[in-house]
Amino acid sequence: MARTGRRPGNQDTREAILNAARQAFAERGFDGASIRQIATSAGVDPALVHHYFGAKDRLFLATMDAPFDPGEVLPQVFDPGLDGVGERLVRMFVSVWDSPAGTPVVALVRSAMQHDWSARMLREFLVSQILRRATRALNLDPAEAPIRTSLVASQLIGLAMLRYILKLEPLASMPPEEVVRYIAPTIQRYLADPLP
Repeated sequence: MARTGRRPGNQDTREAILNAARQAFAERGFDGASIRQIATSAGVDPALVHHYFGAKDRLFLATMDAPFDPGEVLPQVFDPGLDGVGERLVRMFVSVWDSPAGTPVVALVRSAMQHDWSARMLREFLVSQILRRATRALNLDPAEAPIRTSLVASQLIGLAMLRYILKLEPLASMPPEEVVRYIAPTIQRYLADPLP
């Protein structure tokens, strides 16, 4: 009797695609890498890349071993608009990092401090998956958006370093709502107040 349904995927093919994608994203960035180039480098048809991973965003997230899809989480933060965005962003950030999903993110940030490849991938993740979404969703002035979003990123990466990697007290054990209360106004100011 013939088997029906989709054949199980070949793990070697999947890994070859991921390895080619990691290389492409690290060398050319998210925008410069294409599914066709990645497929050629992996020795597969581009349709197979789409079969395993779907769109380029999903492939990128797979190369990062991302614990969540920003496309699913960030609309809750940015879509309501600028009013209260600092609070929503810090609350989401702390909830992800405080959860088991935060463990791979901590590992990625630690690795980014020591390895150029990890630093490039983290930078591409921040720019392509988070900062651009913020710029579009919040309708930030294109001339000011790079400054505003990089200031936000500096605050959040600083928070991550001190709370989750260096574990500096009292920030390391501070209740999440307290972290939100202290950090959110700065994020809000970076995104909404007039720039100096």
